[in-house]
Amino acid sequence: MTWEIAFVIFLLIGSLASFIWEKIPTDVTALIVFAVLLVAAQMPFAHDLPRVDELLSVFANPAPVTIAAMFILSAALEKAGVIDTIATWTDGIAKLGYRGSLVAIILLVACISAFINNTPVVVIFMPVILSFARKINIPASKFLIPLSYGSIFGGVCTLVGTSTNLLASGQIVAAGQPALGMFELARIGVPLMFIGTGFLLIFGHKLIPHRETLTAMLSEEERKEFLTEAYVRPGSRLIGETIRDSGIIKTKQMRVVEIIRNGVAVQGDPRDVPLQIGDRLVIAARPQGVAHAASVDGLNIREGKEEEGLETISAHSGAIVEGVISPRSTLAGQTIREINFRQRFRMVVLALHRRGMNLRDQLDTVRLERGDTLLLMGTDQAREALRHSDDLLLLDRPPTHATGNQKRNAWIVSLSLVGVISSVTLGIMPISVAAIAAVAIIFLCGCIRPADGYDAIEWSILALIYGMLALGAAMETTGASKLLADLMVHVISLGSMPSLQPFIALAVLYFVTSLLTELLSNNATVVLMAPIALSLAGILGLDPRPFIIAICVASSASFATPIGYQTNTYVYGVGGYKFVDFIKVGLPLNVVYFLTSIFLIPMLWPFQSI
Repeated sequence: MTWEIAFVIFLLIGSLASFIWEKIPTDVTALIVFAVLLVAAQMPFAHDLPRVDELLSVFANPAPVTIAAMFILSAALEKAGVIDTIATWTDGIAKLGYRGSLVAIILLVACISAFINNTPVVVIFMPVILSFARKINIPASKFLIPLSYGSIFGGVCTLVGTSTNLLASGQIVAAGQPALGMFELARIGVPLMFIGTGFLLIFGHKLIPHRETLTAMLSEEERKEFLTEAYVRPGSRLIGETIRDSGIIKTKQMRVVEIIRNGVAVQGDPRDVPLQIGDRLVIAARPQGVAHAASVDGLNIREGKEEEGLETISAHSGAIVEGVISPRSTLAGQTIREINFRQRFRMVVLALHRRGMNLRDQLDTVRLERGDTLLLMGTDQAREALRHSDDLLLLDRPPTHATGNQKRNAWIVSLSLVGVISSVTLGIMPISVAAIAAVAIIFLCGCIRPADGYDAIEWSILALIYGMLALGAAMETTGASKLLADLMVHVISLGSMPSLQPFIALAVLYFVTSLLTELLSNNATVVLMAPIALSLAGILGLDPRPFIIAICVASSASFATPIGYQTNTYVYGVGGYKFVDFIKVGLPLNVVYFLTSIFLIPMLWPFQSI
């Protein structure tokens, strides 16, 4: 083993550890690896490392550009109301009962996700599912995991179904093999979709738990909370005291959520802030709590007298709603305090759900993450204003039919997507060319503003992909991928018949990929495993296509954890699930996918010597 191989394997292990550790964002880790490789390539003794120009050639890879174009096309479809319109089709399935509705939702979402980025599909369907579940009086948790899984089922069926398929196709082209066809994966994806749907139909009702959303966890009394603003009047005994020390909160029927001083929210825990004359206390209270606040000496919750120069204080019924930090939210990475949430959105955060936990205390210091579910309270006007924000998706939002100019845009964007699919299927042009041409058309026709289109691109995913492509190139150039493949073949050959080695190799490759994709980004997994798969096929003297297909399926089939796939992360918070819920449902489904894939792939893509 050369030092270059050891160095690259060290970078591989270090990046995997960082991805699992989660203290450093995955895209930052990937860029650090890229930078380290670029610097190392400059060293005069780095003979076996790829040159700087070879590392930079990853930017010529068509797959990331295609992924960016598909992000824009998906955003244009969303903006034109196409997905919303399709979502309204769920209105008529309530009469099918739980099992019939479950199958209809899974297949509908799978068909859409076969051609559109999974995340916006799931994000748009979540409010629909919540409303639908209330209508038929079944917990939404019974539908939300299947919703996410349905999007994964569909993503495996086509080349554009998920970014991992595009990346895998790019890797096989780089190895001198034909690109994956638009519907080539449907040969394995469609059977898996029906088998997965059948699994959820038969076992889902027992395995998927009954969980409550944040709003459902509130008692009827808590739902009747009021937002009350009180002020500290001159001569009050409360001046100079903190709320905690003053003892004014003697009941669970009320709590101070914020202190406004001179028009600005005071930083810190409101319970520990010394009060001053004129401070406005924002109180979340039930009716009994409002009565208690009115009885506190030194507080005034009645209308102020004009001659005292006091503003009118009002107590109004709070509209309670759940909101999810959206995929493109600018709030991610900031605390509620840093955002100045109440002043910005005129809503109070009552609770937060993340990774199976409900948080209700010290919320202002919690850093928000994409997929967090917030329980919010404010006026109806504030709620409606927030409904138009790109930062938060309100879960009471009903789907809307495309109207007016949206209909025109919907037709243009839909036909553009059909054009991409048709041109690739007929072999007229590569997917990258077709996707970029489609983006140019929808920009030219004004279906989406270029700025909005660029905002729709998840640049962190592209940074992750480019960094991992550089690491993959280093693994190939140094021979690290061949070394790992040799090790895999050596282990496989121990005590096994030569005729069975390709099947065992396929099974091991699928298993390792499936394990990694539950812990890492699926994009990172496919980029890291593809060089090993190609080397493995080369050592066995076989066509690499079956092995690449196995990576496509395994890297997408992330069912066993809520962190392995972004759609799982979103339904995790909204459905009030616990981590173990995904293991109970997803692990058996992973086994079903594994066994089915290992059986079907060699039949559909036979092992051929090269």
